[in-house]
Amino acid sequence: MVTGDVQWLAVIVAAIIGMALGAFWYSKNGFGKAWMKEMGLSEEKLKTSQQKMGKMYALAFVASLVSAFVLANVVRLAGATTVGAGIAVGFWVWLGFAVPIMLGSILWENKSQKLFNINAGYQLVSWLIMAAVLAIWA
Repeated sequence: MVTGDVQWLAVIVAAIIGMALGAFWYSKNGFGKAWMKEMGLSEEKLKTSQQKMGKMYALAFVASLVSAFVLANVVRLAGATTVGAGIAVGFWVWLGFAVPIMLGSILWENKSQKLFNINAGYQLVSWLIMAAVLAIWA
């Protein structure tokens, strides 16, 4: 049963790690330039949305917390207590949930395979690390 019986500090740390990874992943030092190109965004367009950035980051952090909480429960239910077991859980959750949902962006929204790869890659690495942290913290 899914309960609040998780390590809350681990959930918060995992959520912060996910956000930090995203900040790098979508930065100019990561895949940010390619992501912007695939999204059809310019520097000017991004600057106009900076007024909303605080709210966007706050909502993204809440989403990261929810993801980490649910992942913590899946890790716990799977009995994963090692880095390797956590990584396995993270991979299967990514493959079973993120990939099918994100595939819709290629099938129905006319998005590119490259954009899918960037976004799915971020989700994969994020969930692998988060699940590993949550497993060893269990």
